[in-house]
Amino acid sequence: MSYFETTTDGTRLAYEDYGTGQPIVFVSSWVLSTDMWEYQIPYFVERGYRCITMDRRGQGRSDRPSTGYDMDTLADDLAALIEHLDLREAILVGFSMGGGEVARYLARHGEERIAKIAFVASTLPFMLQTEDNPAGIPEEILASVLTDLRTDRPGWFARQTQAFYATHLGNTISPAAIEWTVAQCLSASPWATLQLCWNQATTDHRAGLREITLPTLIIHGVVDFSAPIDVTSRRTKELVPNNTYKEYPIAGHGLFMTHKDELNADILEFIKA
Repeated sequence: MSYFETTTDGTRLAYEDYGTGQPIVFVSSWVLSTDMWEYQIPYFVERGYRCITMDRRGQGRSDRPSTGYDMDTLADDLAALIEHLDLREAILVGFSMGGGEVARYLARHGEERIAKIAFVASTLPFMLQTEDNPAGIPEEILASVLTDLRTDRPGWFARQTQAFYATHLGNTISPAAIEWTVAQCLSASPWATLQLCWNQATTDHRAGLREITLPTLIIHGVVDFSAPIDVTSRRTKELVPNNTYKEYPIAGHGLFMTHKDELNADILEFIKA
């Protein structure tokens, strides 16, 4: 584990850096840490890639400041990591909220250092229901989630895990892996958990997605409960000009575990194409 400090407010961020070759930066989910990529990093390092991932502020081993959980600051933190390591021709893989950070990074910092991007189960393009986004999620549902998190955060995460992995459709996940997932979620600070939940749902990425010129891979599970596919990736594919789109019919949100072999192979094929 290595660390660097952001130039915006001096927040100390933890990152991991493995292998050599073309860099792949894995950007994690809402409250999951770098550990979520356990089944991706060895796969790509063993195939000649340099794999990098970071605990965002408020999560894992990084500092827990009181501010900076808006999408612009998170994108700037990602930019600070890329610049700290002087990455070039990088592939960005954003999972869930991490897809929003990738999209906002490109909108704020451009495409010069990036070769390709992948949005995996991402909460793009805009989750909140508004007059010009009627298919979004109503604000009262988001408010209810925030209330549940404030009331019993451990219990809320424990209740979500079966739907997260769509075990009702036969996806296999061990009890130990479920405990591991919940432990990661609880490693995020309660304050960061609330702020990130709100900001990922209320940030509109539609304009930025239309400007992406890079080759883009979009992957989503059809039965994703956390980021419903009709609200997210089926709309994202209509906005990003140059994309390869794939749906996994029985995958939930946790496809990085339940469909890890298929996911790894699809990302590798996309990188090599």
